[in-house]
Amino acid sequence: MNKNIFSIPQAAEYCSLSRGTVWKYVKSGELKASLTPGRQYRILNKDLELFMREKGMYPFAKYQPAQNKILIVDDDPHIQKWLTKMLSAYKYKTEVASDGFEVGVKVTEFKPSLIILDLFMPGMNGFEVCKRIKKNPLSSQIKILAVTGYDTKENKDRILEAGADGYTVKPFVKDEFLQQIEDLLNNKK
Repeated sequence: MNKNIFSIPQAAEYCSLSRGTVWKYVKSGELKASLTPGRQYRILNKDLELFMREKGMYPFAKYQPAQNKILIVDDDPHIQKWLTKMLSAYKYKTEVASDGFEVGVKVTEFKPSLIILDLFMPGMNGFEVCKRIKKNPLSSQIKILAVTGYDTKENKDRILEAGADGYTVKPFVKDEFLQQIEDLLNNKK
């Protein structure tokens, strides 16, 4: 969506709904809107996107991540290469990010359905990255599999509390790791 603000007729056209249906959603509070001084409703782009995502509506599906896209977030180039090679062999499309700051751009451009997230990286650590992704309504549906070489109960509890959907320890057991990815992508958490 390139528009920032929609009128009810514009939102209705974009959602392939009638004006009356969109108006009912606005009046019920299911679709957030503001009233102008001229008594006309206006809907912000982010509110319309969130509403469409919650309702599972087309054409918003074109903004949804593909099931087979995985973003690998790790500062170790060897881990990046190994995961990319392994996941590509299983028909997953991958992108890599070396730090937490790069993740925001990759999430927006690549639209992954899963992020494999290292906990300890320079700059922004995995805990903060996870919190930011899960707090943002436009990325909160992305599954996050936290990975670490520093397995402690505290790290596991902390990342799961931050919103991670799964947790695993390096070095990976390939078959278990792939099964965990498959389960997360198929919502079998």
